[in-house]
Amino acid sequence: MENICIAGASGFLGKNLSRYLSSSGYNILPISLRDEKWENQIDNNCEAIINLVGKAHDHDGKSSEKEYYEVNLDCTKMLFNAFLKSSSVLFLHVSSLAAVEESEAQDKLDESAACNPISWYGMSKRRAEEWLMSQTLPEGKKLIIVRPPMVHGAGDKGNLGLLYKLISKGIPYPLASFDNRRSFISVENFCYFLNQIIIGEQKLTSGIYHVSDDESISTNEIIDIIKRVTNKKVINLSIPKSIIKLIAKSGDFLPIPLNSKRLKKMTSNLLVSNAKIKTLLSIDKLPLTAEKGLEKTIESFRSQV
Repeated sequence: MENICIAGASGFLGKNLSRYLSSSGYNILPISLRDEKWENQIDNNCEAIINLVGKAHDHDGKSSEKEYYEVNLDCTKMLFNAFLKSSSVLFLHVSSLAAVEESEAQDKLDESAACNPISWYGMSKRRAEEWLMSQTLPEGKKLIIVRPPMVHGAGDKGNLGLLYKLISKGIPYPLASFDNRRSFISVENFCYFLNQIIIGEQKLTSGIYHVSDDESISTNEIIDIIKRVTNKKVINLSIPKSIIKLIAKSGDFLPIPLNSKRLKKMTSNLLVSNAKIKTLLSIDKLPLTAEKGLEKTIESFRSQV
């Protein structure tokens, strides 16, 4: 493949993926659905279409349910229908682990796990998956859906940034009483997976695949990494969980950094298995370990100051 269309190329994932694939020799054609003539880009000998268009979690609670479905479902439908009419052979849709589970899971989630989305974000992502999987694919075309957990890297504006600000200012970490493990994926490993899918798409059947770092990591370990990178000697506070949960509940109504959703994300177990796609694509190990990927992300936060 030479020409790859990327819808959502201006976002965090889109910018990183465009750079990565360009450096791998692909010609990247960005698609903006705000452009009335966006379908013309797909007709320009585009062998693969990558859908990164999406409305992510809104921790401030200002977005409506309609907005989530308009972006995460309706835009997906438009892009896929354009794919069916085009000469493109691969539609690579980036979904989310939130389509399966958003709060916690003790065992590693594989592709056979029952779906339990609870937010408008997760439910709209799952609905897009269901719609895509219900469509009839013409011979010679393939649909690959990937579900990453939280992707982090340079430009990331999620919970890692919140933790970094806390520790870099010398503020004691107050959640040390929680012992948890979660799966993440660095943006470098995310881009690597997508490139390997493009290269080896003949090894995959149409369907859903989980992508993640090989290792899970705890929030306390993330704090240790931040301390090491920033050279900050900050103490950890083991405040009783009941008190922390009470503070988080107040954050559901007051403008403080911690609320119930954010606390759940930072302190619960949520593990992912990437074994299926690694086996099918004959991937031995990923470019970055979970720890090294987090170090790179934290270093990027320092350079932004």
